[in-house]
Amino acid sequence: MNPGEKSCAWCEGNPLYQSYHDEEWGIPLYDEQKLFEFLILETFQSGLSWITILKKRENFRQAFDHFDYNKISAYDQTKVVQLLSDEGIVRNRLKILATIINAKCFIELRKTEKSFSNFIWNYVNHKPIQNNFEHPNDIPSKTKLAEQISKDLKKKGFKFIGPKVIYAYMQATGMVNDHLVTCFRHKELL
Repeated sequence: MNPGEKSCAWCEGNPLYQSYHDEEWGIPLYDEQKLFEFLILETFQSGLSWITILKKRENFRQAFDHFDYNKISAYDQTKVVQLLSDEGIVRNRLKILATIINAKCFIELRKTEKSFSNFIWNYVNHKPIQNNFEHPNDIPSKTKLAEQISKDLKKKGFKFIGPKVIYAYMQATGMVNDHLVTCFRHKELL
């Protein structure tokens, strides 16, 4: 960010948030591994603030084998117990179990669809939805499209992926550009 430029208000005043906003949030993401990482982080964020997850992100990477979905899909009860004792992550049994299930579903979806990236981006015709919100209160927490994606993923067995989680995922991975029109990143991502 250059002097005089504005950011989205939610990230101002926190260097970790600012860095995430400036360098990651809303940038179209197609890499399978990173898409899986964000899916897992968004499921853990459910009911919590995103800053809580960002602060623990490196711990999550270590605890979950750098989000290697092949390794995670093979986690057993011993690994679940180990994760539940890891103070560096969010220790929620249901979310940990959902992560294992989601890794298995992710692998299965890649077999049938050839690519998770292609599958998820197909919902937006492989092009980010360009929103033009002027105020933070204008940004929805979910949309009809997020509801549809959530429903479709649930049919495929995914867990903890309600419409709010999916919309946050769409924002994070650049499927939608929800930077405010006054934010310097909005124009850069058009």
